[in-house]
Amino acid sequence: MGILYEKRKRVAYITINRPEARNAIDLDTSQELQEAWRDFRDDDGLWIAVITGAGDKAFCSGADLKSLIPMLTGSARSGEQRDDGGFGGVTRGFECWKPMIAAVNGQCFAGGFEIMLSCDLRIASENAVFGLTEVRWGIIPGAGGTQRLPRAIPIAKAMEIILLAEPISAEEAYRIGLLNKVVPQAELMNEVERWTATLLERGPLALRAAKQAMLQGLNLPLDEGLKLEQRLFRGLLGTEDAREGPTAFAQKRKPDFKGK
Repeated sequence: MGILYEKRKRVAYITINRPEARNAIDLDTSQELQEAWRDFRDDDGLWIAVITGAGDKAFCSGADLKSLIPMLTGSARSGEQRDDGGFGGVTRGFECWKPMIAAVNGQCFAGGFEIMLSCDLRIASENAVFGLTEVRWGIIPGAGGTQRLPRAIPIAKAMEIILLAEPISAEEAYRIGLLNKVVPQAELMNEVERWTATLLERGPLALRAAKQAMLQGLNLPLDEGLKLEQRLFRGLLGTEDAREGPTAFAQKRKPDFKGK
């Protein structure tokens, strides 16, 4: 299987499982990845997703060119083309307000970089290397790279990464704000588990509303963004979780959120 999909408690773990191909995404793997993301989005019992790569060499090296280039260039067999960007749909038009974490455990290039960009929190191992190298081969990033990267880091650095197409280290990626944290390879998943444990203590509906407010607000004038924030804020007030939070605070205990 190109994708391993596991549910533990309220966390979905998605592993790109093609280490022999540096976890490159072929057509079948893209379809499996799309199914995993959709299941996570639609399962009310899942609150957080973590995506990583199998092995210790690569998170994802992008598209498996032998299978995806024919699709993207229009030379695939009839019925074989898919408009999901070739990376399970998550890089293009996938709307999910639940928190998504990228655990980057090695090479993170091209479409793998774009998968990482589609996640909300990004933790990498010290050996991770990052790059959007498409212009070397006469194309451009086509799964969100030209749009998400300038929104994530200063435009000058985004231009440098995309136009020069040179890899950068995990240390540099952290310095420019692309990553939340860098840890030793052996500590990566332990650190991710600490982050998921913290997130699971937060109100899941509040996390989703906060993510939605921030991401949708990026494309709005400030006054419209403030209105969006107020709509989402008011939408939480009648929920069980919104009552549980203040009650737990008054009783000096941790809240027991239900996502309702």
